[in-house]
Amino acid sequence: MQDSEFNVSDKVSKYIKVEDGYVIEQDGKVVLYSESISGASRSSNYIWVVLLFLGGFGFSTAGLSSYFRINLIPFRDFSGIDFIPQGILLLFYGTAAFLLSFLIFGLIRLDLGSGKNTFDINGQVVRLTRRGFPTFTNLKFNQQNILLVYPFSDIVNLELDITDGLNPTRIIFLCLKDGRRIPLTPSNQLNDLLFLEGRAIFIAKLLKVDLKLNNR
Repeated sequence: MQDSEFNVSDKVSKYIKVEDGYVIEQDGKVVLYSESISGASRSSNYIWVVLLFLGGFGFSTAGLSSYFRINLIPFRDFSGIDFIPQGILLLFYGTAAFLLSFLIFGLIRLDLGSGKNTFDINGQVVRLTRRGFPTFTNLKFNQQNILLVYPFSDIVNLELDITDGLNPTRIIFLCLKDGRRIPLTPSNQLNDLLFLEGRAIFIAKLLKVDLKLNNR
C-alpha cells in the first residue's frame, strides 16, 4: 500500500494505493474509490490458446496424413485411415480449433472487457468504463470504450451472488430502481471469497446502501 498527500482547494487529500485500485481521502473521508477490472488478458485464456493451438495442429496434421497417405506424426500413424469421412473430420476439427485459438488470442490482445469502476462520493455518481470491440472507420481500427454512469440516487442496494457447483460464479451486482442488475466484477473470474466480500462491504458503505448475499 502506498500513501501520498497533496493539497486540493485548501484541503489535505491523501492518495492510497490498494489492491487493484486506489482511494482518495480528504480530511480523513473517502471521496473517490477506483478499482481496475481485468478483461480477456488473463493467464487462463493464454492456457486455452495454447491448448487449442496444439490440439488444432494435431488434428490437422492427422487429417493431412490421411489425405496424402504420408505419416506426418512421429508417434502414431494416421496415414492408413480413410480420408472420407475420418480424415476430413479430423481436418475440420483441427481448422476450427486453429481459428478459435486465433480468435481468443485477438480478444486477449484487445484486453476486451477490461476497465475501471469509479465511485465518486463528491459527485454522487458511479462510472463504469469497459473496453469494447473495435470499429473499422477511415481505413483503421478504433478501440471502443464503453462508459456507463449511474447516480447514487438510482442505486437500491448491492448484491453478492455466489454460485457453487460445476460452474461456480462470484459476482457483485449494482441493483437499480428500474430493476436492472449491473455486474461490477467479471462473471468468469473467480476471486478469493474473503477478498470479494470485503470489497462488496466497502463499496456498500461508500454508497450507503444495503448489501444482499445470494448463495446458491
